[in-house]
Amino acid sequence: MNDQAIERQIQAKGKTAPRITPADIEANIASEHYFTAGQGEAGAIAMTSGVSGMRAYSEIPESLHLLTFCVLVLRNGFTVTGESACASPENFDAEIGRNIARQNAVQKIWPLMGYQLRDHLRRRAEFDASEKVGGQLVANGLNPLYKGQFEGETAEQAEDRRRAARRPNPAHGAPNPPGHYPVG
Repeated sequence: MNDQAIERQIQAKGKTAPRITPADIEANIASEHYFTAGQGEAGAIAMTSGVSGMRAYSEIPESLHLLTFCVLVLRNGFTVTGESACASPENFDAEIGRNIARQNAVQKIWPLMGYQLRDHLRRRAEFDASEKVGGQLVANGLNPLYKGQFEGETAEQAEDRRRAARRPNPAHGAPNPPGHYPVG
């Protein structure tokens, strides 16, 4: 079953929660580039002509021309690669090799975008669970007034942290608390 068939099945079952779709994957691809290992080797030879120890263009093994690479550049500049190797030279077809290499590269994008979506959902949940502290929203996990205890923190340390967070900070323009004046 391909990605489009799976998406149709998800839609048919009425699933509406946030998810990555094949359209999201395609929209995240900024550019795509194809070459065979033989072309890559030829380019390396051309760029290093005159360097001792490099093989001549005529010495490139035929099998390198049967290995196709696809490099997908994502919108954020990250790259993913896919490969397609043809076992029989008689069956080699450049278009088929590019299609298979691209499919293999696209499969590597799914977990990357899945992680990105999951992280976004986590951040949104933290924001939804946030509270106002000093007129600003502060996520509970980052809130110095968090009512629970952080890992490794005693109840007394948690209370001290909350007390300290409630105190105005003169270094940030807050007035000095009564009875507290700078020394100097």
